[in-house]
Amino acid sequence: MFRLIKFILTSVLWLIIFLFIAYCALCILFPVKYADEIREYSKKYDLDPGFVCAVINTESRFETSATSHKGARGLMQLMPETIDWAVEGMGIENFSYENIEKPEVNIEIGCWVLNFLSKQFNGNLELVAAAYNAGSGNVTKWLGDTKYSSDGEYLDYIPYAETANYVKKVMAYEKVYKIILRTDLYEIASN
Repeated sequence: MFRLIKFILTSVLWLIIFLFIAYCALCILFPVKYADEIREYSKKYDLDPGFVCAVINTESRFETSATSHKGARGLMQLMPETIDWAVEGMGIENFSYENIEKPEVNIEIGCWVLNFLSKQFNGNLELVAAAYNAGSGNVTKWLGDTKYSSDGEYLDYIPYAETANYVKKVMAYEKVYKIILRTDLYEIASN
């Protein structure tokens, strides 16, 4: 009887340790910061917050000061040309690039771009992610080429390896973030 109790207690202890480690790994691999801004702009631009979190994590790992070698900036890694186009499309006056690393500014502009792409590609998130990474012109071109799309609506093959990997990553992350956000698996950090 004593051995059985000892076995059960040891098993429970190991399970608790395992769950704690898994929880810590989840928090490190799938952080959620700037939740208020993500919720606000996801709602405003008719986007799933899990998808927005997946894009941010893939682009910058939630680092506001992230800058790519190509010049993309902020949480959602916005290129200067994209920022100019979006700011004009959004009707923002007196925009300053000094503000692009502010989470509320970067997330709103990024969500506006994702919404635009979502409308362009009929809500197909794989195409939206591909266009966010490679440009909507490339995705439109690929959809019109039978080497890449058999039906003109979905991509069977993405010719850019970076974009193919990006899309896989965003879509996988989106599934995890949907669970995290739906279940409140851990408390969302505010900054």
